This record gives sequence, C-alpha cells and structure tokens, in this order.
Amino acid sequence: MPAFAIEGTGSYGAGLARFLIAAGADVHECERPRRAERARGKSDLIDATLAAGRLLSGVPLPRVRGAGVREDLRLLLLERRGAVQARTACLNQLQAVLVTAPEGPRARFRGLGGSQLARALARTQPGEGESTVLQAVLRRLARRALQLTRELDELASELEAIVSSLVPELLEEAGVGPVCAAQLVVSSGDPTRMASEASFAALAGTSPVEASSGLHRRHRLNREGDRQLNRALHVISLNRVRFHPQTAAYQQKLLASGKTPREARRCVKRMLARYFHRQLLTIPALTP
Repeated sequence: MPAFAIEGTGSYGAGLARFLIAAGADVHECERPRRAERARGKSDLIDATLAAGRLLSGVPLPRVRGAGVREDLRLLLLERRGAVQARTACLNQLQAVLVTAPEGPRARFRGLGGSQLARALARTQPGEGESTVLQAVLRRLARRALQLTRELDELASELEAIVSSLVPELLEEAGVGPVCAAQLVVSSGDPTRMASEASFAALAGTSPVEASSGLHRRHRLNREGDRQLNRALHVISLNRVRFHPQTAAYQQKLLASGKTPREARRCVKRMLARYFHRQLLTIPALTP
C-alpha cells in the first residue's frame, strides 16, 4: 500500500488527502518543517522532501484528522464562532449608538442590555423616536442580533444531536456541554495520534513552559497549541470548580500550597488535559 505524508491536511492539503484516502493510500499528517530544518531554504520541493524523509525514517506520524462526523463538528464550530462574534459586534453597536442618542431614546431603554435590549428595540415602530434614521438603525441592528441568536440556537441543537450520538460519555462529565465536547473531539482527532497525555497537554497549550533563570525556577504560560481546545478546557475548568467537588478540592489544595488563583487555574487545566486524554482513549467511536 503506498504511503504519503502531507502537510496542511486541515487546509490546502485537505483535497489531496481525501483523494489519496479514497484511492486506498495510507495517508499521514506531517507538521510543517521546524526552523532548524530550513537551513537550506524553503520551497515546496524542500518541504516535500522533508515530509517524505520523516515518513521513511519511521518517525510516528499521526493519521489525518477530520472527515466524517468530525468534519461536520468542525464546520459547525467554525460557523458558531463567526455567529458569536457577529452577534457580539451587533450588541456592542447597539450600546454605542444608544450612548450618543438623544435623551428620549436613552431614557426609554435605560437599564436594558444584551438580548433584552435587542428584543425591545426590534419591536419599536416607525415614528415613535425623535430621529427616523436613528430608530431605523437601532431596529435593524436589533433584528440582526436576534437573527444571529436564532442561528446560534439552531447550531446548538445540531451540535447536541451529533455529540449525543457520537460521544455521550463526554456529556456525562461534569462541566462538559455540547460545544466543549465537540471541541475536544475535533481538536484531538484520533486520540491515539498523540504519544502521551503530555502531547495532548502540549496540543491544548496547557503544558507549562520552562522559564527558569539561575537558581530561580519558574514556568510561564504556554501561549501555543490549539487555542480553541485551550478555551474549551478553560470553560470546563470554571464549571468543574463550581460544581465538581473533587476539582474544587484540588483547587483549594493548590491555593493552600501558596499558588495564586491564576496559577491554580492553570494547574487545574493541566490536570483536566490529563484526565480527558485518558477519557478520549476509552471512547470506541473515536478510535479507528
């Protein structure tokens, strides 16, 4: 069986990867060349030679992520992020327009915010405001925000339906909702592609980075890795600290040992990366 190592299988190499998989080839995902490997320069031919060298050297390379249900989840999450950003922009514009509006509209809608403000503004009728243009702008922004809210509700239903069927085990975990469960599935791909839980922590950006100097030993925040996976673990950690007794006890232990609240949160996320890596390995639907 012919084997291929492809760089960028989640972007411009996706079409080639699908074609080769459909043809029965053994396709692996290859990371982009490191800086030290680019001593001879950078070109498509050099990158292809380095990818082939990794494959022939026997270095373990992960299988291609995506395809099938995972790709559906990735697309839904991508659409959701765009809808959330657009709705936030609409609501911020509503507040900004009201700040500069005359006292009449400001007094009428004072104390309202978010979706409540959007619903109230969407119901206004022409002629009730001091400025026809102002009222039209507010009404259109409000209706746009409400339309995006309806789209987000539809996306939430689709995500929940897929995740409930694919990985119900994750939804049973404290603090894990459909969005976070979907992100764990999408970011991890085939869980066996990572050699250890440390690899998963590095992927999630929860592994501490050495920043010691002389006799002073310390670690700094890891700003690399999959930031969407890092955010999912952050949301899970916030929920588990509130509603999961074992996680709350672990955080209190960290605080009692002298760690700051920020350092304790990072330790909790690192612990959750270890825990969910083990959980993902036990889910039959995720293992090819």
